[in-house]
Amino acid sequence: MPTPRRSQTERSQTTQAALITAARKLFADPGYAAVPADEIVREAGVTRGALYHHFGDKQGLFRAVIEQIETEITEELQDVLRSADDPWAAALGALSRFLDLCLRPEVVRISLTDAISVLGWPEWRELENRYGLGLITEILESVAAEGRLVAAPIPELAQLVLSACAEAALMIAHAEDPEAAKEKSLAALVALLSGLLRT
Repeated sequence: MPTPRRSQTERSQTTQAALITAARKLFADPGYAAVPADEIVREAGVTRGALYHHFGDKQGLFRAVIEQIETEITEELQDVLRSADDPWAAALGALSRFLDLCLRPEVVRISLTDAISVLGWPEWRELENRYGLGLITEILESVAAEGRLVAAPIPELAQLVLSACAEAALMIAHAEDPEAAKEKSLAALVALLSGLLRT
């Protein structure tokens, strides 16, 4: 029997996936600046025109890769949050997992190193807000619902907690000893965030 013809939508999705997969591999090593667009399309097995059609340019493709990584990180942290009944224990578990993720080479290179220079600080911050802020707000609201959170406006508190976590991630990414930096950052963040609990 002849193979059924794929729809235009299916072909587009396949092309986009191939480009993102190839770009993610190459952006992780050797990095965004070292990878020409021609190498990405060759790795993906598509034309240069396909890259421009679907993503506009190499920066647009980089943005799609970042979105994929951030989505995966968010889903992984949500799994951790759902695995514990106690909101505070869940929060500490998610925090530890987040810092573990900051040790992954592709996260270090793509999300914590190249993203700021490629996208610029405002857009990088917007991405962090879009993915991380909702999770942190959800955690704080859960702890507050149990009467265990100090009196504070949650939206502003969530933004400050996000900033602290983002700074810890950057310290880990650029440390000479990332594992040691992760342990120290975790201890510091736990000490800092424990101050949010009612005594």
